[in-house]
Amino acid sequence: MQIFINNKPTDTTAETLQQLADQLALPTKGVAVAVENMMIPREQWTDTTLSADSHIVIIKAACGG
Repeated sequence: MQIFINNKPTDTTAETLQQLADQLALPTKGVAVAVENMMIPREQWTDTTLSADSHIVIIKAACGG
């Protein structure tokens, strides 16, 4: 199915946010994810299902200034 990650169309077979994080090899720390403009705590990623045309924002912490 097609979803949007940071406004970029992306094809995925992930059914949950955790599966998507695994597919994208997101780090275990320093990452925030929002689905449909709602921040999702990491402990809820396995329970958060994705659907076609879901809009996801991924923010990664960066060092420096």
